Amino acid sequence: MNGAKAIKRRGLGFYLDIYRKILVQDLKSKMSYRADFVISNVGMIVSNLVGFVTFYILFRNFPSINGWTMYEMLFLYGFSLVALTPVQCFFDNNWNLRYLVKSGDFIKYCFRPINIFFYFISEVFDVKGLGQLIFGTGTLIFAWSHLAIPVTFATILQTILFLFAASLFMISIMNFAAATCFWIQNSGYVMVIMFRFKDFAKYPASIFNTFFRIIFTFVIPIAFIAYYPSLVVLRPDSVPLLSWLSPLIGLLFFYLSYKFWMLGAKRYDGTGS
Repeated sequence: MNGAKAIKRRGLGFYLDIYRKILVQDLKSKMSYRADFVISNVGMIVSNLVGFVTFYILFRNFPSINGWTMYEMLFLYGFSLVALTPVQCFFDNNWNLRYLVKSGDFIKYCFRPINIFFYFISEVFDVKGLGQLIFGTGTLIFAWSHLAIPVTFATILQTILFLFAASLFMISIMNFAAATCFWIQNSGYVMVIMFRFKDFAKYPASIFNTFFRIIFTFVIPIAFIAYYPSLVVLRPDSVPLLSWLSPLIGLLFFYLSYKFWMLGAKRYDGTGS
């Protein structure tokens, strides 16, 4: 009981200091294999370049898709790549969760005087996400310049805020998917399916029919990874309410995914299964 109270008393500063130390050690170990670091990031950039080229080829034949121009689509694409970077860099260890639960090695996280979710997630930093961040930022700037969006303090602040909000949705989706391993023995397919849904994030929800628009908004909220948040900057004259609410909805969704993840972890701790 005293240990649990001690964990609750530890504030943000404590966890930031711990994370900094873990991150430094993890990066040192990864930088000892510099060729792997370079190849991983180059590979990530090349794979994302394919998406860029696809848009270019597509819009050579069609001037717009349901009212969306090439540069608007590239803005969404770059926005989605940057928004997906946090889940790639900071939450990649979720992919290992099902293996540790199945083998029983997850039990080691249950006996440390620190938040289990933080302890588990902080162990891995995926450097490949840096390549995605660089390419996504470049694509976003490229599209921004061609769309003549004003570069002001307000627009930059809005972009950062709504990118943060957008990132929360994919993090939450993967938290939910990863935590199913506490109840489903072969949960790998859940992770794979949910992760592949990210490919729809680079498209505006308005091009889908009503059924898929509802699914991508209220069931599997992929539309919040780029479409709704980016409209605040991309089309400021016609911003739907869901766009303005995306930061609050993102925080709520992340909180629910965290509680679901912790519920599974506590269940594992209690049963030893």
